[in-house]
Amino acid sequence: MADACILGIETSCDETAAAVVGAGERLLSNVVSSQIATHQPYGGVVPELASREHLRAIVPVVRQALAEAGHSYQSIDAIAVTQGPGLAGALLVGISYAKAVAYALDKPLITVNHLEGHIHAVLLEEKQKGEFQVAFPVLALVVSGGHTHLFLAEEQEHGWRYENIGRTRDDAAGEAYDKVAKLLALGYPGGPVIDALAGHGNPRAVKFAPAQIKPRNRGTSSESQTAYDFSFSGIKTAVLRYVQTEDMRSAIDLRRQALAEVATAGPEDVMTYCDQKTLDLIASFQRTMVDDLVSKTLAAARGRDARTLFVTGGVAANSELRKTFETEAAREGLPVYFPSRKLSTDNAAMIAAAAYPKFLARDFAAAEFSAEASLAL
Repeated sequence: MADACILGIETSCDETAAAVVGAGERLLSNVVSSQIATHQPYGGVVPELASREHLRAIVPVVRQALAEAGHSYQSIDAIAVTQGPGLAGALLVGISYAKAVAYALDKPLITVNHLEGHIHAVLLEEKQKGEFQVAFPVLALVVSGGHTHLFLAEEQEHGWRYENIGRTRDDAAGEAYDKVAKLLALGYPGGPVIDALAGHGNPRAVKFAPAQIKPRNRGTSSESQTAYDFSFSGIKTAVLRYVQTEDMRSAIDLRRQALAEVATAGPEDVMTYCDQKTLDLIASFQRTMVDDLVSKTLAAARGRDARTLFVTGGVAANSELRKTFETEAAREGLPVYFPSRKLSTDNAAMIAAAAYPKFLARDFAAAEFSAEASLAL
């Protein structure tokens, strides 16, 4: 059925999402229930709280997605759900619900890798613009709060084949943003507020050294190390040391106390309590992160003869990252594509879109499948 409508469900982390997508490219609805307010007091996602919030939100979110799409449970052709990677408890909420609906309605159930979903977010929107032809191989940087991966992708008869040619060896890029924001008392999530404040600082004020990745000892890991791997733990430590040597702790404590009195503090509120030294530190941190992501990605593109570049995931919403990629990729003669900001962060439209090739191939899930928190692509 070429014009199949698929209901997608995504609960891998802290967004409960459902969407209906037709033929892998017609976005009929896209509903996301965010948990930012729940996790904000902790400066990061609390897995147990995330699972509880998914339980509360899953039914109304799915109903709203169906209603906005003009569909019912009975009229959809298949159900797609994120199997992993992600938080095990959070994943199980979406999977359990998807299984129940598929069984009750006797509908096909399709499992999707969350990382492949992010890649298909780009395809979904580009196809909506008109005739979109992809030149292969595609190099996809998937960069978010939980993931920083480089995939070299080739198209096959039904779906795409992926080779993971680079990954973070410690923190994901988005995780580094959140942890630095927590250290500096800037609020949660850290990515948007750092991006907003960085434009007010001098990005060359603080000299951070490029990440140095120590070679693994042979036999210590099943994962091979590549020249395109990332490491973001060092930049966190460097920011901490700068805070200590520049005696910034008292200013951070004052900012934390002041912002605790603001119900929903936005970047403008945070800006009020930031001096120029703090803004320079923020700008320098972002510059270092962006330079590392862009330089390694373009090095991988040259080394593996990539013809198209995708940049996707929550951190792909970062304005400085987008601007730098557009400038540097143009110098290389490499077309670069991003999802819109609403499809950069976790959503179910990308899950439904990624499921469509599997639907055509009749690649349906077995009844006994479960969540895989470390599912590889």
